[in-house]
Amino acid sequence: MTLNLLISDDASLRAAGRGPVEMVEIKGVGHPDSICDALAEAVGQQLSRYYQANFGRMLHYNVDKALLRGGVSSARFGAGEILEPIDLYLAGRAVRSFAGKTIPIGAMVQATCTEWLTKSIHALNPNKHVRIHDLIRPGSGDLRDLFERGHAAPRANDTSFGTGYAPLSLLERSVLAAEAFLAKGLSRDQYREVGEDTKIMGLRRGERLEMIVACAFIGQYLTSIDDYLAAKEALRKALVSHLKEVTGRDIAVVVNDGDDPQSGSVFLTVTGTSAEHGDDGEVGRGNRVNGMITPYRPMSLEAHAGKNARTHVGRIYNFVAQKIAAAVVAEVAEAAAAECYLVGKIGAQITDPWAVDLRVEAKVGLLSKSARSLMQAIVERELGSNPSPGTSWLP
Repeated sequence: MTLNLLISDDASLRAAGRGPVEMVEIKGVGHPDSICDALAEAVGQQLSRYYQANFGRMLHYNVDKALLRGGVSSARFGAGEILEPIDLYLAGRAVRSFAGKTIPIGAMVQATCTEWLTKSIHALNPNKHVRIHDLIRPGSGDLRDLFERGHAAPRANDTSFGTGYAPLSLLERSVLAAEAFLAKGLSRDQYREVGEDTKIMGLRRGERLEMIVACAFIGQYLTSIDDYLAAKEALRKALVSHLKEVTGRDIAVVVNDGDDPQSGSVFLTVTGTSAEHGDDGEVGRGNRVNGMITPYRPMSLEAHAGKNARTHVGRIYNFVAQKIAAAVVAEVAEAAAAECYLVGKIGAQITDPWAVDLRVEAKVGLLSKSARSLMQAIVERELGSNPSPGTSWLP
């Protein structure tokens, strides 16, 4: 096999970190779109584990369609109630029976979604606040056949592309640090009034970094508007302090800029997510595989969540392209920045993309012949790192 690889020198790749303006967005774990992504991915991983445990091999699935219809709630200080539950519709395609055995996908969907919601959104009770609907059906015969033909050597089940880049800019690192702090760095015992539904928009103008954070607060843990404002300011200060510690920079942070305290209009919820009333969600509208939404960078619109990790290039190539770009920057001394684009052709072996476009910015001048050879080896290594037959390409 001769890899169809193009390596080109490109002196403009770090523009996202050097230009006059840059924007980066992250939707937090409790955002309705993030919930859909997470549940589709959780169901897909559970299917993968079930198939492997019961049949010793992977079977075809793509459960990458999920829709969240928001509920109806009445949030207020010291209390609040859910009037109409959130509806979660999980759809897609999966093998529902094999070798004479019926696969309990409906029960699997219910249990998997309930477990994730319980662990991930601390004030939400999925048994009371959510209705879960299993709409998964078997896949088409041609795609199931293609999956089976690729059992020994995975074959792409779609014609699709993936992208990746490295290194991250200062703004990207800062926004990721902010999201990690809100999702995992806060003690929910100390900050129990802070919900998991967040959205961060980072902006760099020249050297100045700014962030606007939307964060759902939980009414039952707050007594009044003054209590809310104090909690909001405490969260803002904690985030500013954390970002200063992590990045060494003073970053201007605003929390819930849409509040109107005079009228009592603030981001208050019962469960800590706007899915209870204010917003709906859908797979693929949230963060890309690197955890961000980056309009100044190459991105694929492909929804990776819930796609099988053995044959679906719409998922796999986004992860692998990211790994290739990061490896080039880490391992090639001459490389300052890299972008990788992979496109796969349906039916072709995944290790043999239709084309690989690797764009690299050299630290000085043009890339040497030895650097290009090393990059070739990196691409071949990452594309050839699939595991043994019957298992997933990626975790």
